[in-house]
Amino acid sequence: MTDSAIVLAEGDSHFPPGIHSFDFADWFSGLSGTALTHMFTTITFVVWLSVAILIVFFLWAYRKPQIVPTKKQWMAESAYGFIRNTVAIDLMGKKDGVKFAPYLATLFLFILIMNLWAIVPGVQISPNSHIAFPALMGALSWVIYMAVGFKKHGFIGFLKLTCVPPGAPWFIYPLLIPIEFLQNLILRPITLALRLFANMFAGHLILLVFILGGFEMLNSSNFLIQGLSIFSFGMGIAMTMFELIVILLQAYVFTLLTGMYIQGSLADEH
Repeated sequence: MTDSAIVLAEGDSHFPPGIHSFDFADWFSGLSGTALTHMFTTITFVVWLSVAILIVFFLWAYRKPQIVPTKKQWMAESAYGFIRNTVAIDLMGKKDGVKFAPYLATLFLFILIMNLWAIVPGVQISPNSHIAFPALMGALSWVIYMAVGFKKHGFIGFLKLTCVPPGAPWFIYPLLIPIEFLQNLILRPITLALRLFANMFAGHLILLVFILGGFEMLNSSNFLIQGLSIFSFGMGIAMTMFELIVILLQAYVFTLLTGMYIQGSLADEH
């Protein structure tokens, strides 16, 4: 359960959920004035744990690689191969796709693990429901997208490629160029981040509505309302299953769009 659900179960109502439901107390709040203050919360813990899980998984899987893969090696190769084949190579071709496959596969698996915390009992929140984490990943993908474009086409060439639509009449350039500049160079990291953030934020909020609503009804003095808490908890379970689909989909969509942006910066024309 989340912190809000635990508090509510103890009798202090936090329903309906709101922005406060995304705040977690510092683990070392009592040690004011130390370096640990404001550094460790449930959110920061699961972020570092996600990084550790990803690193340990691949180190464990490839500790003794074999020509005929073991089960653990097969799991790692399948996870990597899925993104390499369905995103990197499909979008960029074999030559460029293989070069960017490690980044895209790492991005996909990291987002996936971070999202999965949304349905893990005892945590039940994804760090991606805080805008800072999707924003950082969106900015990183944007930097790669820009760097690849500048390297291949040069500064002026890349700006022309992304901001000047081919075949458009010259007299509408004053209208089209600012729109293309805003869409292709400014908004892409923002839309990447907002799409992931909004879905994980909404998912957490919906789960809280049913979970905290169930506790609220269970604590009611009305017997009929107490009985309806079963329906609320049941919907919480059903929405958790739906959230699992969203978790997988959003990790893939973020990775796919990143691959499309990089492919666009590599292309000779739109």
